[in-house]
Amino acid sequence: METKLEVLEGNRAKVTVTIDEKTIADRIKKQYKQVANQYTIPGFRRGKAPRPVIDNALGKDYVRAVVTDDLVNESYPEAIEDTGIFPVGQPDFDEENMDFVVDGQAYTFDFEVDTKPTLELSSYDPVEIELPPEKVTDKQIDDEIDALLEHYMDIVPAPANTKVKEDKYVNLKITATDDNGEDIPSITTDELQYGLDSSLFPPTFDEQILGLKKGDTKQFSIDMPSEAYAMTATLAGKTAQINFDIEVLGVLKKKLPELTDEWVQNKIGVETVQELRDELSDEVNSQREGMMPLLKENRVLTALQERLEGDVPEGVLEESEATLLQDFFNQLQRQGITLDVYLQQQGITSDQFRDDVKQQAADMAKQDMALDAYAAHEGFEVTDEDIRKEFEIAGVADPDAMMAEWRQKGQMYLVRQGILRQKAAQALVDGAIVTEEAPKDDEAEKSGKHAKGNA
Repeated sequence: METKLEVLEGNRAKVTVTIDEKTIADRIKKQYKQVANQYTIPGFRRGKAPRPVIDNALGKDYVRAVVTDDLVNESYPEAIEDTGIFPVGQPDFDEENMDFVVDGQAYTFDFEVDTKPTLELSSYDPVEIELPPEKVTDKQIDDEIDALLEHYMDIVPAPANTKVKEDKYVNLKITATDDNGEDIPSITTDELQYGLDSSLFPPTFDEQILGLKKGDTKQFSIDMPSEAYAMTATLAGKTAQINFDIEVLGVLKKKLPELTDEWVQNKIGVETVQELRDELSDEVNSQREGMMPLLKENRVLTALQERLEGDVPEGVLEESEATLLQDFFNQLQRQGITLDVYLQQQGITSDQFRDDVKQQAADMAKQDMALDAYAAHEGFEVTDEDIRKEFEIAGVADPDAMMAEWRQKGQMYLVRQGILRQKAAQALVDGAIVTEEAPKDDEAEKSGKHAKGNA
């Protein structure tokens, strides 16, 4: 098989494939034999019908059409690999003008395909980023302690004249009805301990109870929220608003435990407060050490993305979004939950989810294209040994056989593309200019609070 590549305008390529006459003759002979053994033709034993009889029974172009279709489907993926292009989407064949193979003659066909464009970066200098301090500070350990105490807090009654505030808890008696005045059993309750800003109800509900105190009653209505909240999610599409008749049974407040050696002995299982601080410090530092390489790479890619010049083609964006969604739904399937359950857990709507996926896909596509530009500028190459190592890392039992299969299917460009991006990312990370950023309270919380809070 011979291939010829012609670069067209608009990130298109035309690939011309020529299959030699011996291959054509062998495939036609094999197909006639297969048909003769497959069909029973009157007057002939199975497998013995001659070509003219088969042509007369099935049509003079049947065998040639089957051979043509098989050869095109088998050879175009290999042609993509031979040319070294990076296709985007599926190839386009001019099927109306494609001839059938002819016994004893070479066969030529061509196809066009969109290809990944070569974009440029505004700069190929080392990327400059900021990273958090490698070691945790005393202030961040204080925050970890505060979070731990919050985990063990009690909710106790506040003085009778205490008003409902944004950081308070409250006991409510609730009667809820829909547009038609019908009771809503999922919300109506004789007593609900409710924390404001807890995402059980929308903010419009919280606004209505601010300033109330024990014994107060109030009637009000709120519009059915477009976002999903725990207490209203099941009402979507069933009512336009929710009518409330509430009574404040009591205002509550948080009571944090006193941090003493005795308390940490009973609740945490360490001897002293200082020992607890030391353990937290070791845990957060260990977490930081583990997450720092990924954080560094993410920030390098985010900075690199800003250097990309030109627009990412729509086809690349679509592929990026499809990949992201496939990975996401595979993860949901492994966790055994549905998309509706996930949306409810996250408190977002399907529209917000789609917008978020599109934004993530766009960022991912831009980062990939930026890595492609950097790899091309630096002249990185992918060897067969690089590819073989990639299959070995993936745990493939027979890397050579898998490599041959991927080449035959025309999918090896995906592996080459991935390796080039890995090489570019590693070079950028290794060469990045890093400065230390000032510690941030929210980053301290993210780094260790959740792990200790679940202890």
